[in-house]
Amino acid sequence: MSDLTLIRTASDNANFRTLVALLDQDLAVRDGDDHTFYAQFNKVDTIKEVVVAYQNGAPVGCGTIKPFSATEAEVKRMFVHPDHRNQGIAATVLNELESWAAELGFTSCVLETGKKQPEAIALYQKVGYHIRPNYGQYIGVDNSVCMSKLLNANL
Repeated sequence: MSDLTLIRTASDNANFRTLVALLDQDLAVRDGDDHTFYAQFNKVDTIKEVVVAYQNGAPVGCGTIKPFSATEAEVKRMFVHPDHRNQGIAATVLNELESWAAELGFTSCVLETGKKQPEAIALYQKVGYHIRPNYGQYIGVDNSVCMSKLLNANL
């Protein structure tokens, strides 16, 4: 990874918004008719914890966390531009989000991804996430894969 820089920002960051628009385009293709269902849970208007990754000054990846419960942060809006995948950027962004969640007092992270995103599932499992029963709005949704990870209390 040449010259990768991470910034902590909020959801009003223009580069984050551009990356999320690309993510939504990708998900609309992958999810097909189910996209409208998922889109309602992916609003980014007021998220305070956003990480944007820049490679050689260009925005290439992002992710967010938001409170899910008193002890759990939910990872949302993870995306790496297709031209920059398979370079460890997503894992680096995720690690930063997990560190930020721990700093905020959360003890674990939860997330939802889709069965039509096998590369995302593989990444999350590689960095220590485990499949758990679907939670909240994803209960009973066949395409959803929910995962969780305990955070290192020594951060």
